[in-house]
Amino acid sequence: MSKEIAIIVDGVSKDFRLPHEKIDSVKSLFVNPFNKNRKKFEIQRALHDISFKIPKGEFFGIVGRNGSGKSTLLKIIAGIYQPNEGTVSTNGRLVPFIELGVGFNPELTGRENVYLNGALMGFSGKEIDGKYKAIVEFAELERFMDQRLKNYSSGMQVRLAFSTATLLADSDILLIDEVLAVGDADFQRKCFAYFKDLKRKGKTVVFVSHDMGAIREYCDRAVLIEKNEIVFSGTAEETAREYTRLFLPDVYSAQQNEENQKKHNEDKIRNKGKWGAGGISISKVTTEKGVFNQQKDKYILISYTVTPDKRDYEDELMLGIAIKDGAGRVVCGTNSKIAQFDKKIAITNKTKKITATWKVPNIFSEGEYSVEPAVDSVTRGELLEWWDDAIRFRVINEQNTPYVVSPAMSLTISLS
Repeated sequence: MSKEIAIIVDGVSKDFRLPHEKIDSVKSLFVNPFNKNRKKFEIQRALHDISFKIPKGEFFGIVGRNGSGKSTLLKIIAGIYQPNEGTVSTNGRLVPFIELGVGFNPELTGRENVYLNGALMGFSGKEIDGKYKAIVEFAELERFMDQRLKNYSSGMQVRLAFSTATLLADSDILLIDEVLAVGDADFQRKCFAYFKDLKRKGKTVVFVSHDMGAIREYCDRAVLIEKNEIVFSGTAEETAREYTRLFLPDVYSAQQNEENQKKHNEDKIRNKGKWGAGGISISKVTTEKGVFNQQKDKYILISYTVTPDKRDYEDELMLGIAIKDGAGRVVCGTNSKIAQFDKKIAITNKTKKITATWKVPNIFSEGEYSVEPAVDSVTRGELLEWWDDAIRFRVINEQNTPYVVSPAMSLTISLS
């Protein structure tokens, strides 16, 4: 076993035998001593062919639904269960935090339980004396150490058990089976800060959890167990995403939408507002001037140049445009198909550039407007490039109205 490897799990399988009849008294044994069902049992496959390696100093996660075999695997690594097949090798002293508080006596005080557990772990009274203050401070139970354990809340018991086990045990490998689930948030953060400190010291942590937030935050790698087999292995982020995809589809869908929107926004920032599938570049957008007077300028001419990338195929394009007001609302828009442009906009590898000029009636209310050109591939049915806020212009309207557009209107009135 390499000195750089903390744990090797190789082809581990585990079965349990489930009897069909339960004998819960001597009487039941004598009443029906020849019951054939007594010898019948069912084989439950808890784990099947589990294999992975954990390097020293890694925070390793194990995730899966209830009944998938996570806790059984942790107990096999701890040596509590023996596998039916396969082997587990560990390199270093291992301490399992699977059932904290085992061995605690509810009739004894917190102080007495610390010394009792320390003695069970092989520490002398003098050694426990040297660590007692640190244990109590970490558990934040200074005022309660002389009370009987049965008067502690479940959270207080976990804090005491965890503090006793971690601060007394000088371990290289820690196995944690969501034992902190009942602790309060502040204590959980303290425990994870302690784990990170252990990691900096080269210790190894194996962490079983349903909390994908904790897996993402603390683990380096993780495996996903489903139906007693490893169905996914990767980084903590990848494994948490796969867990969410399989078991929380609604949450996964919302996360994907959020990630896609974030990526979309990042692409626009990186490309200065341009986004799309690519293959086309809108290189220049112009208007004949920057300020238009609606009473004098009946039209606004907007031009943009499209430059195709080098390609070994022909394509048919659809050119479009949108105009937004100062609040970012789309005022109007169109494309070459809607405008019934009568020529096919076909390009080849010899096409160097295309210049499109739109003649837009100036019916806008007073204010600032932005132009957003776009190019679609008709052949492939996808947006090649959209340019957000490519250029701005201003409209002056002496007969301004509070509406989005202000077309010239005439009024005729007849009285009779």
